[in-house]
Amino acid sequence: MAHRVLLLRHGDVGEEYRGRYIGMSDVPLSAAGVRRVEGMADLFPRRGSLLCLCSPLRRCRETAGVVSGVTGLDFAVDPDLREVDFGDWEGRTFDEISEAFPAEVEKWSAFDGFAFPGGESVAHFLSRVRRAAERMAKAREDTVLACTHGGVIRSLICHFLGIPPRDHLLFAVKPASLTTIELFDGGGMLAGLNETGRRRN
Repeated sequence: MAHRVLLLRHGDVGEEYRGRYIGMSDVPLSAAGVRRVEGMADLFPRRGSLLCLCSPLRRCRETAGVVSGVTGLDFAVDPDLREVDFGDWEGRTFDEISEAFPAEVEKWSAFDGFAFPGGESVAHFLSRVRRAAERMAKAREDTVLACTHGGVIRSLICHFLGIPPRDHLLFAVKPASLTTIELFDGGGMLAGLNETGRRRN
């Protein structure tokens, strides 16, 4: 069983996407995003029993590639780590969504039973996040490093800490930051949030 999960949010994707919902939009890292991930080099483990995973979306694969470049670690793609599919909301700001889909935004706040118009249901998203979490916890390696998305990381925090999924927005997860969860039998403890560097593993 793994004893620690390190959750790396992908780097910045550029000003043109700032404030927009880009769940399944397959966008690349910005140059600044690459530099920010490179600056996190001291946070990444370089030895020990380690399993490295990443979302199949480009911004995560590129982030994992930067990490590989500075550490030599190899990442395996896990499809369950992809961000939620916002469907018709993809590429829009919250204000644009609220104007075009007022009834759906109200239902979203209720969370349970919600599905993004033309996209993924919350239930399906949480189901695959739980599958990924269970595989991480059962990994034979001591540490799991997963490069994924803000929504996935917030949901994984809730899962491992036993917090209701609707409370995921209590956690602000910044681009190019590391979240650390220490696992123990039956649960987990949040040991680090939004770390960006200066800590050697």
